[in-house]
Amino acid sequence: MKIDATQPLEYGTEENRNKIFGFWIFLGAEIALFATLFTVYFVLVNRFASGPNGAEIFEIGPVLAETFILLTSSFTIGLAVHSMRLGLKKPMMVFMIITLLLGAAFLGIEIFEFVTYVNEGATLSTSAFLSSLFTLLGTHGAHVTFGLLWGIGILIQLKKHGLDHRTANKSFIFSLYWHFLDVVWIFIFSFVYLKGLM
Repeated sequence: MKIDATQPLEYGTEENRNKIFGFWIFLGAEIALFATLFTVYFVLVNRFASGPNGAEIFEIGPVLAETFILLTSSFTIGLAVHSMRLGLKKPMMVFMIITLLLGAAFLGIEIFEFVTYVNEGATLSTSAFLSSLFTLLGTHGAHVTFGLLWGIGILIQLKKHGLDHRTANKSFIFSLYWHFLDVVWIFIFSFVYLKGLM
């Protein structure tokens, strides 16, 4: 396998470049998925039935905490990629671990939020608004959960095989996925929570 030393490690082989290109195509499908979920939410946002609306259940504190945590994790995964490109495996792994811990904290707050909603009588079957809300937030949360498991798998491979063109490629693709989740959250924060609180 020919490695191109003029390219960053994650782009070093033709196979690696193809994998990154293929992942961008996958992210295009993910954009379509979330665009559909947002569209459903916007269509149903005023269908409260006998249940509460967003202004009645949303609390700005947890949402700001989730946003700060997820945006910070985007910064730390960027530092992990920067460390990787400098060939610094240990700092890279530390930044990845911090990223995953922040992702777990985000999920913890989101689960607490869901439990609070349910305790207040706002469930999946209460109204079309809540059904679309839980589906959108739950899908994003499921992606974060998958990201945590994926990140742990990459850390295990880095520990076992070291930093080479294969593990660098996997780590870079993971960083693209994590940044994508952060971008989706910005849309959720802006168009679901902030709009709902008005």
